[in-house]
Amino acid sequence: MNKTSSITGDQLANALHVLGINFIMGGKDNDESLHKHPARLIVALAQSGEARLRLSLIPLFLEHPEYAVHVQKLIKKLNLSAQLTLQCYYSAAVYLQKKYTAKSPTLPNHFSKDLNLTPVDDPEENLRALAQRHKELSGSFVNWLATYQHAEQIWQKGLEFQKR
Repeated sequence: MNKTSSITGDQLANALHVLGINFIMGGKDNDESLHKHPARLIVALAQSGEARLRLSLIPLFLEHPEYAVHVQKLIKKLNLSAQLTLQCYYSAAVYLQKKYTAKSPTLPNHFSKDLNLTPVDDPEENLRALAQRHKELSGSFVNWLATYQHAEQIWQKGLEFQKR
């Protein structure tokens, strides 16, 4: 998947903008090529060196649950760090979708077993458990719950912006 290494942050922002995801500043160019290749977009976001671009995976899956069909195949093609990013951010989107929308199709919970999580009916509890597991697996002291909540807040603001 070395084609993704040549994808720039601006191209990713543009693709997100074209897809109606107002999560990243910029993306006003009408270059519509990358958004037509969801697998390449997902991989490029998961492998991005920019945290804001990696985090945009959450609103991507919330806005385009049909992209979920790609994640299980793609996960095997990523390095361990990008795998963890994709698994955790995708899982966060799964739990947030249960919290906010009855959007169809619903995101299947692909990674609970891989992450050694047992989901419950409470999306907030699932997010807390995911954040703890993300911390353990990443070995970093990032407040992952706050990170997911930040993505949630920015995504909500983007939805409000679209309504206006």
